[in-house]
Amino acid sequence: MQGGLQGGLLARAHADAPGLPRGRNRLPGPAVLQAQRERILRAAIASAAELGYPAMTVADVVRRARVSRTSFYAQFADREDCFFAATAQGRRLMFGQISDAVHAVAGAEGAAEADDITVLRAGLRAYLRFLRDEPAFATVFYLELPAAGRRGGDRLADGQAKLAARTAVWHGRARNGRHPDWPEVPAEVFRALTGATEELVRAKVRAGRVDELPAIEDVIVGLHLRLLTAGSW
Repeated sequence: MQGGLQGGLLARAHADAPGLPRGRNRLPGPAVLQAQRERILRAAIASAAELGYPAMTVADVVRRARVSRTSFYAQFADREDCFFAATAQGRRLMFGQISDAVHAVAGAEGAAEADDITVLRAGLRAYLRFLRDEPAFATVFYLELPAAGRRGGDRLADGQAKLAARTAVWHGRARNGRHPDWPEVPAEVFRALTGATEELVRAKVRAGRVDELPAIEDVIVGLHLRLLTAGSW
């Protein structure tokens, strides 16, 4: 594993930091629980990225998070429950960053004139940069989720479906706006595009070259435009 793999806020572990205060303290109960949960989720991403999901253990997670096993089981049923909560949190943050980037372009002054291709590029750029900045999460999401059995595969497929749905919405708005000449596209094409995009991403992640993800932006944007704007289906 590359040394940079543990980078990113989602994998920030606390093994060398002080644990949360024990016994009576100034933090209210819910705040302590939330702080513990954040530590555990980040430690789970770090552990799964470094060791692989099959080798990830509760003992390693609580050590990295600097919490007790009792605190772990107060919030999660088992290792799998924690792992899926951690990947779900990362996915929410990823989609949030994509939405923010799109809104920053489409919601800016003169939004009615916002170029549709610029909007598409902004979303894809945010997606690639998020994964670059969170290499441990990228590794876990694209390489380790399939190792978590059918449930992990279902989570990965659900994420792909959401990305495809966002692209379909973008395409529909463009066709109903300034690009009525763009072809109507079968729903399967959006899933195929998302699958192709994720395979390009997965290849970089598998090769330990997550930092290079922004460099494939033009390829991915071009692929979308070729299939969604250039011909009749």
